[in-house]
Amino acid sequence: MKTLHTDIAVVGAGTAGLAAYRAARAAGKRAVIIEGGPYGTTCARVGCMPSKLLIAAAEAAHAARHTEPFGVHVAGTVSVDGTAVMDRVKRERDRFVGFVLQGVENLPAEDKLHGYARFVSNTVLRVDDHTEVHAGSVVIATGSRPAIPGPFLDLGDRLVVNDDVFAWDTLPASVAVFGPGVIGLELGQALARLGVKVRVFGVSGSLGGISDPAVRQAARRIFQDEFYLDPDARVLETKRVGDEVEIRYIALDNTERRERFAYALVATGRRPNVDKLGLENTTLELDARGVPAFDRQTMRAGDSAIFIAGDANADAPLLHEAADEGRIAGENAARYPDLQPGLRRASLGVVFSDPQIALVGTPHARLPSGQFVTGEVDFGDQGRSRVMLKNRGLLHVYAEIGSGRFLGAEMIGPSAEHIGHLLAWAVQQQLTIDQMLEMPFYHPVVEEGLRTALRDAQARRVQAGARRAA
Repeated sequence: MKTLHTDIAVVGAGTAGLAAYRAARAAGKRAVIIEGGPYGTTCARVGCMPSKLLIAAAEAAHAARHTEPFGVHVAGTVSVDGTAVMDRVKRERDRFVGFVLQGVENLPAEDKLHGYARFVSNTVLRVDDHTEVHAGSVVIATGSRPAIPGPFLDLGDRLVVNDDVFAWDTLPASVAVFGPGVIGLELGQALARLGVKVRVFGVSGSLGGISDPAVRQAARRIFQDEFYLDPDARVLETKRVGDEVEIRYIALDNTERRERFAYALVATGRRPNVDKLGLENTTLELDARGVPAFDRQTMRAGDSAIFIAGDANADAPLLHEAADEGRIAGENAARYPDLQPGLRRASLGVVFSDPQIALVGTPHARLPSGQFVTGEVDFGDQGRSRVMLKNRGLLHVYAEIGSGRFLGAEMIGPSAEHIGHLLAWAVQQQLTIDQMLEMPFYHPVVEEGLRTALRDAQARRVQAGARRAA
């Protein structure tokens, strides 16, 4: 057993871990980064980038099939070459992973330690059976993995998670998707547009992370017009039959059906990779999931010299959040015990479905009752959206009645990824609805729909204020 002394030990070489390591080194401290699995971030290998590659292929196929309303006629039928689709997905995915690997390869060899780390105490880690690391502070950045409910495990290799999809050499004939969250919704729609028979099953009506009931209902109607989606499904039985998955369920028309699929894609959430770290050997207080209690502003876990960042803390599992958290954790690990709060940006989430979903600021479900108004626009008659035949969706913006401060928004609609960014900037700058309406809006653009919603919120706020005064 070799002994290694360092100022900071970073466990995990994903987005958060690399950001923590670089921040610690920038602060002039000695840091070692420990990784037991393959290098390359979740985003590049099995997340953001390969999923967007699959979605891009699906959008191309969908657009080719829907040209006639514009008076453009395509001769013959649109065919999808599943092998070619997956070849491009994997080829471009490997290119993105290569950029990450190049960054890791450029790190000094003495700062990289390969193996799985376990805590012996708060600041002592054992890496496999070869090295004991003694650190001044530790950053946990071990990421997350798909959470698979027990009953699905009997499906064997007919059970797949998003990681497995991007290893396919071609597209299967059929897939049952469990979980219409971000991953399930994106992949389910993409596969359906690429000609795969798809059924998407959810529980409790949840859909794409939307908490506003009206926006969620609008999204449900839009997606159900295109592919089979039941966010509140009654699945009676799931079993393996030969090389297929057989599902017995109550369909949307209340009839019982039995169907077979090549695979069951389980996208029912992710769990933080903290269960094999030996956290029981530390002084940390753990929640029911085994995740340490931590301060979102400093990333410090409890009263210790341990910091936790990225998907491992199960707080905001998004790449930009992981990068921010890793930087904050690395800076505070370097200056420990002199901690400083880091910049936490306005909440922003995007689902790259079609139409897209954007969630900004305070979710509808967490807004204080009676203290806010909702402004609305239906994209059905929005000018630019209708020109492009992208006129599906609903945007709700929320504003505080008293101050007029913009609190957040939930939407499904065209250009949601771009509108979401504008709105997240407004939240972070604590703008009021009046200030937002003073900004320029070009014509004709989809953002004019945002202006309509803001004007609606402004009018409703005036009415609510008048009622209070009376």
